[in-house]
Amino acid sequence: GVFQQVIKHKCHFINGTEQVRYVNRYIYNREQLLHFDSDVGVFVGDTPYGEIQARYANSNQELLQFYRAQVDTYCRYNYEGVTPFTVERRGE
Repeated sequence: GVFQQVIKHKCHFINGTEQVRYVNRYIYNREQLLHFDSDVGVFVGDTPYGEIQARYANSNQELLQFYRAQVDTYCRYNYEGVTPFTVERRGE
């Protein structure tokens, strides 16, 4: 059989970098197991197995601190570099 594991990182920008939301999704065989949402600040399990993984991840304060900081270190940091290609793109 073929197994697929995907981790998706997404930044949602509202009013530029004024309000930013970071979401990290863990997907296994097309099923989302758990996710981290910076608005919530912790991992949330989306399946019974994902709930176990979320409890484990949430018990690690250094890991939570790392993911909470992604709003600034990943999203806001890269905003200026990707903005010309995404937000300000004009039709030709």
